[in-house]
Amino acid sequence: MELRQLRYFVTVAEELHFGRAAERLLIGQPAVSQQIRRLERELKVELFDRTPRTVRLTTAGQTFLPAARAVLTAEDAARAVAADLTTGSAGVLRLGTITGLGERLDRILDAFESQAPGMRLELLALPARERLAQVADGRLDAAFVRGTIPAHAPELTHLPLWQDPLVAAIPARHPLAARATLEFADLAELPLRLTERRDNPSLVDLVLNNCHAAGFEPIPGPAPSSALQDTLAAIGSGTPMWTVVYATNAKIMRIPRIAFVPFAAPGLALPTSLALRPGPLSPELELLAATCRADASTGASSGDQDP
Repeated sequence: MELRQLRYFVTVAEELHFGRAAERLLIGQPAVSQQIRRLERELKVELFDRTPRTVRLTTAGQTFLPAARAVLTAEDAARAVAADLTTGSAGVLRLGTITGLGERLDRILDAFESQAPGMRLELLALPARERLAQVADGRLDAAFVRGTIPAHAPELTHLPLWQDPLVAAIPARHPLAARATLEFADLAELPLRLTERRDNPSLVDLVLNNCHAAGFEPIPGPAPSSALQDTLAAIGSGTPMWTVVYATNAKIMRIPRIAFVPFAAPGLALPTSLALRPGPLSPELELLAATCRADASTGASSGDQDP
């Protein structure tokens, strides 16, 4: 049994899709399938039920998954200790982060470091599902999570923090750009460029539900680029379209061809929480949680949540 086989197995178990697992692992799908088959032959059990359309864990796979995760967690912990010994670091907290935090993240990092000068915060940007899985198995100490918690998520403690407002991004030359605020119905005639639902289900559901509540089905625009800057450049120079951007990002962007317009009251926002493993927190995690709560309170009282 090899560590890579366990890592492949855990990734497929999280994705329940060999193609997506291969993308996460940055290898070809045949290699993933081959190593899973070898692992199954060695264990003498089938770990997955495979059909042309679905992949599911067998009972044996469900039983084996916690043990495989424990081995990988132990490996990561050993590597972390070795890295700390090499660098002389007094301690590291590994925090899964999200896009669109803007200046808020800088404030949290500054406040945490000022109160725990011996600790280092290591930030990792990962897809939401992987972020939650890594908190559950110990590879991350905590993670920011935006939107509703998916039903398939592991059992974690979620500390509510703040609301992240969203604004509409439209061509600066469009007549709607002159509005102080926008109703969703105002955007019904413009194509919508929105990320794939599997990449950000909470955001996609929020936008589409508001469109439906306004009485229209949005016109689908081209798939957005992986880089927000490229998507906004296309919106600002081509056929008039729209998308949504976190207000914190909009504040620091200077794109002459794009206008960022808030949505009319009650606005549009996604809740953000801090995901932690259940049970007592270490002093460092207590401090991180308190720092996030304090910033959430300060931001709310200073109007930092306004788009």
